[in-house]
Amino acid sequence: PVGEEAAAERPPEANVAVLGLGNVLMGDDALGPTVIKVLEAEYDFPRGVSVQDLGTPGLDLTPYLTGVTAVIVVDTVRASGAAGEVRLYRRDEILKHPPQPRLSPHDPGLKEALLTVEFSGTGPKEVLLVGVIPAEVRTGVGLSPAVRAAVRFAVAEVVKDLARLGVAPRACAAPGPPDLWWERP
Repeated sequence: PVGEEAAAERPPEANVAVLGLGNVLMGDDALGPTVIKVLEAEYDFPRGVSVQDLGTPGLDLTPYLTGVTAVIVVDTVRASGAAGEVRLYRRDEILKHPPQPRLSPHDPGLKEALLTVEFSGTGPKEVLLVGVIPAEVRTGVGLSPAVRAAVRFAVAEVVKDLARLGVAPRACAAPGPPDLWWERP
C-alpha cells in the first residue's frame, strides 16, 4: 500500500517544472542554464516533467509557474558564505521577506512571480530554489572553478527533489556531454 499511497498523492500528469535561470554571458550567472543542460544530457524525465532553461525572464517568469503542481528553480543566489556553496530554499523561505527593489528588468523576479501566481490561485504547492553562491557575476563566458564544482551538487539536489515528488528521472544508459553551446570557441 505504500506505493499506492505515493501514486495517489502524485498528480495524474505530474505537472512539475524544473527551471534554470541565468545569463550565460555573465560568468557564474550561467549556473541555472548549465545545470539544465547537464540534466538533459544525463537523465530521461517522466511524462509531465518539463525541464527548461529560461535565461533571464525577469517578471516574465510568471507563466512558467502558473498551473504547475511543483517547481524546482536553479539559480545563483545572494547569500553569505563561500562561492560554490549550495543553498536550498522552500517556498515559505523565499516569500518570508518582501520583494526588494529590482535593479534591472532582467533580475529574476522569482519572489514577485510566486506572489502573483499565489494571488491568482494558480501557483505551485511545492517550490524549491536550488541556489549556488557565485564567485563573480561579470561579463564573460564560463563558470568559476567553485561554481563549476557545485554543478554536480545542484544536479543531485534536483534529482533528489524530483524523486521526493514521485517523478524521479532515469539516468540515461549512455549519457552524452551537456550542450554548453555558449562555452564553445
